[in-house]
Amino acid sequence: MGLLEMNLSELLNKPKLTLAALRGSRRILLRRRDDEDLVLTTAARAEQDHEVMGATSRMFVEMMRTTQGRTLVLDVMPATFPWVRYLPAHDVREFSVELVAALQVAAEIDNTAAVAQLIAEWRHTAEVHADPELYAALTTDSGEDFGPVPEPGAGAAA
Repeated sequence: MGLLEMNLSELLNKPKLTLAALRGSRRILLRRRDDEDLVLTTAARAEQDHEVMGATSRMFVEMMRTTQGRTLVLDVMPATFPWVRYLPAHDVREFSVELVAALQVAAEIDNTAAVAQLIAEWRHTAEVHADPELYAALTTDSGEDFGPVPEPGAGAAA
């Protein structure tokens, strides 16, 4: 059994019954009405997931050290990330290198947020390439300089 879904209130009201459900499921998705949902799993299963991610990441890093491995990774990219078809070939190569490096670090620090961010950024880049009007608007130099751009979060001087 995979992911079991229930409301957080079930865990709060019937903790023994809810935790017993973990025996037949790898994870429980706890739905919350006014906040982000939670996932409940056992420490042993979380450690297994971490170990698998680390092994997979190390394998990809080692594959990328060989010409055949790089070729294989590039061959599977469109099946794994269909939107890479919109990227120029050199961008697909750059994405694959950055992805493998990010996976390696994520496994070491046990945090996948940077990998998710990297994938989102490259997907957005592919979206730009997929839309000729947007691509033209973002890559055409109008010749005008609108001056320096303030740092994010810096308010206008009064």
